[in-house]
Amino acid sequence: MGYNYQILLNIFVFIVSAKSELMKNTSYLSSGCNLFSGDWVFNPSSKPLYDSSSCPFLDSEFDCLMFGRPDKNYLGYSWKPTSCNLPSFDGVDFLKRWKGKKIMFVGDSLSLNHWNSLVCMLHAADPNTVIRRKSPISSVTFQNYGLTISLYTSHYLVDVVPVAGKGNVLKLESIEQGNAWKGMDMLIFNTWHWWVHSGPKAQGGQEWGSKTNCLGEQDPIKGSKYPQKRPAANDVVSKVLSTLKKPVYLLDVTYLSQLRKDAHPSKYSRDHSGNDCSHWCLPGLLDTWNQLLYAALI
Repeated sequence: MGYNYQILLNIFVFIVSAKSELMKNTSYLSSGCNLFSGDWVFNPSSKPLYDSSSCPFLDSEFDCLMFGRPDKNYLGYSWKPTSCNLPSFDGVDFLKRWKGKKIMFVGDSLSLNHWNSLVCMLHAADPNTVIRRKSPISSVTFQNYGLTISLYTSHYLVDVVPVAGKGNVLKLESIEQGNAWKGMDMLIFNTWHWWVHSGPKAQGGQEWGSKTNCLGEQDPIKGSKYPQKRPAANDVVSKVLSTLKKPVYLLDVTYLSQLRKDAHPSKYSRDHSGNDCSHWCLPGLLDTWNQLLYAALI
């Protein structure tokens, strides 16, 4: 499509791609600091980066507190890398760095989840915004900075076309919808959820030694290792990345997310029946994803 992008890739769903000139001074990426090896540390005095009741963009399916989640311990955990310090998220600094730019999330409901997190984090820094909610593109513009952060809903990224006698068929060689992504300064892709429904997501408690699902879980998995093996897709992605000619940076939040069996909405959601053990409560884990993204861009 003619993009001149360096790429940040996160195995747990997302590929983040930004124009090369916006990625020149990535100090944390170039310093050799491994942001993704560490532990979750509990601080009872820790506060979320925003108030869910004050964020006008937060979808109800992720607002666990509004829908009655009684425990709040999940809000008190911070990610602590082993070899370095994770910089605090500075919403004003983010807005200044991306002033006049366009950022777009492309993907399914996990992209919606991730987009909700970032725009709420930035809204806490500057609430002067204009929102547009429409399918397939929704957007929030931060008026004082001319920064627009959009969401393009696409389950597979590639085109889905009707074929006589077969119904809708994935057209792997076609991304006509990609025309809507042109002109962006940063693209954040996600497509894992709809291709593979057995990826690194906490559907059953057997993965962490429990007989239940995520309902009632109030703490992360203890220690620094997930009890199950590394997802096979990680190795596939690593193999593909090794063949790319352009610089590629891995934002690998798989491991740190797998540990957070406590961070899912479970039954505390308006828009999901049963237990939702695939998405994440907001405020919550995805704010850490965006904190790691911020660290990779400064």
